[in-house]
Amino acid sequence: MTDTIQAPQMPQLNAPAPSFDAPSTHGQQTLDAYKGQWLILFSHPADFTPVCTTEFIAFAKKQDDFAARNTALLGLSIDSHYSHIAWMLNIKEKFGTEIKFPIIADLSMTVARDYGMIQPGASDTSAVRATFIIDPQGVLRAMVYYPMVAGRSIDEIHRLLVALQTADENKCAMPENWKPGDAVIVPTPATPEAALARADEGYNTVDWYFSTRQL
Repeated sequence: MTDTIQAPQMPQLNAPAPSFDAPSTHGQQTLDAYKGQWLILFSHPADFTPVCTTEFIAFAKKQDDFAARNTALLGLSIDSHYSHIAWMLNIKEKFGTEIKFPIIADLSMTVARDYGMIQPGASDTSAVRATFIIDPQGVLRAMVYYPMVAGRSIDEIHRLLVALQTADENKCAMPENWKPGDAVIVPTPATPEAALARADEGYNTVDWYFSTRQL
């Protein structure tokens, strides 16, 4: 009889994000505490590792930009609370960057498992580089997984956040690599009559299904 590898539990987009209540470098952290603001929850494989250090420095340098978008940052790994503290102090001493956002110490791997951060094909003893964008209602709006060997682009995570917020505010969609100031995608007509009328609605229309506008 052969052993079967159990697939990791995966959260679902546009569904409530898994709740958590976990210790961190800034006291106990719960999902409910972030209601009313956006949250970037991100995991890293281990403290005191080079790739993770570059990511945390980049998140720290971008923290004010996230805060300006009503967005909090919350890190996580399966290291201990004391390891997190020592690593934060080391980053400040060696790299001149202060980590001001909390880092969850998920020694039980409870949060990591609930969010599918444990990927047996990559590692079953540490969390991969997973990033989750959770909206002010506690709904999971985006998730991105990176392999252990490649660091994330924090600029891209910020771009994705801004795109989601802008789409919500303006009832539109965003084209590839959209940035503020670029044209947005107008929702596609849902009926033949609406499709025929689209050309006269004042948008930049290439065809009935593809129209853009400036915000």
